[in-house]
Amino acid sequence: MAKQEYFELGAIAKPHGIKGALHAFLDVDDPYEYDELTSVFVQEGHDLVPYFIDDIQIKPNLNLIQFEGIDSVDKAKELVGKKLFLPMSFLPKLKENQFYFHEVIGYQVEDVNLGLLGLVKEIVSLGAQDVLVMMYKEREVLIPLTDEIVPKVNKKDKIVNTVLPEGLLDIYLND
Repeated sequence: MAKQEYFELGAIAKPHGIKGALHAFLDVDDPYEYDELTSVFVQEGHDLVPYFIDDIQIKPNLNLIQFEGIDSVDKAKELVGKKLFLPMSFLPKLKENQFYFHEVIGYQVEDVNLGLLGLVKEIVSLGAQDVLVMMYKEREVLIPLTDEIVPKVNKKDKIVNTVLPEGLLDIYLND
């Protein structure tokens, strides 16, 4: 399977204890949706390698994973920093106007006042705020992902509808 058929679940943070268990950071809204996983894919170079799970514990601020065959601190250390992936089919279903960031890449951005503006290049998390990145008149424009600014995503027509604050585009166009 191609990497595009997977989503990034999180990453291995550090070893836990002496028997090869690992702390994992899960970059998801509800980690408890993944507390019965039996395997994950670990990125090793350009490849995604399946790892089978002996035990997984999901708790507030603590996610522990014990992989089959990883039975020492030394083996666990080899996985630190590596990203964890799952097939797209593991993504939870969303409500009507919700979307996953990867879904809207390539969608048209259409503003209620300005019309079609450009294509979604990517979505970036800037700590407290997620932003949609769009190319407009050969400039990269960041659009805050709030309900007020992005009231609707039309998946059928692949359009992100916006109500941009007055002057937002001008900030990026003025040298």
